[in-house]
Amino acid sequence: MVGQLDAGLDAGVSDLRVLEAWRFPVKSLLGERVERAEVGCEGLAGDRGWALFDVGTGFGLTARRVPELLFAAGRLRADGTAEVVLPDGTATADDAVLSAWAGRPVALRPAAAVHGPRHFENPADAEHEDTGRWDPFAGADGAFHDNADARVTLVSTGTLGGWDRRRFRANVVLGGAGEDELVGRRVQLGTAELDVVRRVPRCVMTTRPQAGGIGRDTAVLKTIHRERGGALAVGALVAQPGVLAVGDTVVPS
Repeated sequence: MVGQLDAGLDAGVSDLRVLEAWRFPVKSLLGERVERAEVGCEGLAGDRGWALFDVGTGFGLTARRVPELLFAAGRLRADGTAEVVLPDGTATADDAVLSAWAGRPVALRPAAAVHGPRHFENPADAEHEDTGRWDPFAGADGAFHDNADARVTLVSTGTLGGWDRRRFRANVVLGGAGEDELVGRRVQLGTAELDVVRRVPRCVMTTRPQAGGIGRDTAVLKTIHRERGGALAVGALVAQPGVLAVGDTVVPS
């Protein structure tokens, strides 16, 4: 499947345009689709600005370790704070309610309140995650991105093919194909300018079931490793803050 999709990369990148824009206010939870977004040095405004932390261990929770997170959603309130919409529809930022749902003491924390290294857990072997070792990794400073060198992620429909784009948590879904060719280049989206720095390596989260009828599928990650060298989508840093919106065309420098 992926081999067929890659043939479309030869068409170039001039026709790439924004079909969807997404922010994920709470790390690893489902996100919000928006028509336009302000883009600053941390990425889309409100994106990964909050995370749930295990009070006992101090580790941030991700769907790598707690797949149930993918059945709740994060959303921004009018005052700029975040809340969690639980699977039963309850919307809350109350740690006691969130702890009861999670089955452990947790706290919803903004990025500005978490200083020093942010530690999360990752399975050492995605094929045997139930019995295998779990290793900690340190996330980025600022917003709760996994890595400091990818504050905005972009993926095209040409690369996705038949895969549901929600598996990959990209901020920007592009119509067309050829985003890999943007690596190493500066692009303009709306009034924002992005430096596309790398392809995005993928982990066990792409296989997870989640709300909306998406089932567990270990073949997704196997295919990405076999046919795309383990990466899907591209990651960018913000060179010039601005605003991007659905319909904007990618303009490479």
